[in-house]
Amino acid sequence: MSYVDGFVLAVPKDRIDAYREFARKAGEVWKEHGARAYVECVADDVPYGEITSFPRAVQAGEGEVVVFSWITYDSREQRDAVNAKVMEDPRIKDQQMDADAPFDGKRMIYGGFTTLLAL
Repeated sequence: MSYVDGFVLAVPKDRIDAYREFARKAGEVWKEHGARAYVECVADDVPYGEITSFPRAVQAGEGEVVVFSWITYDSREQRDAVNAKVMEDPRIKDQQMDADAPFDGKRMIYGGFTTLLAL
């Protein structure tokens, strides 16, 4: 079974092209270091729920869109090894989260998941 890192974040709608470029560069690095797949998705049908929802989870405001992303690996061990290489890669180090980043990293939700079922 595979291992998955998942991410949910809010991106200003007027920065979605900058985010796409940011993610494209990051995805290339992850894939070069061994990730199986790198996927970025923009919310299309994600209502703001009364109690819980993707927009609430990342405190998405007016003018922001939710992005749901995941990276897959062969195993947790492979993920840990890939991520260690990625974090040392100068292409990622150069993309530091600063005031010009295309999203607010403080509102990003992320985590690693073991596969429960794959059909």
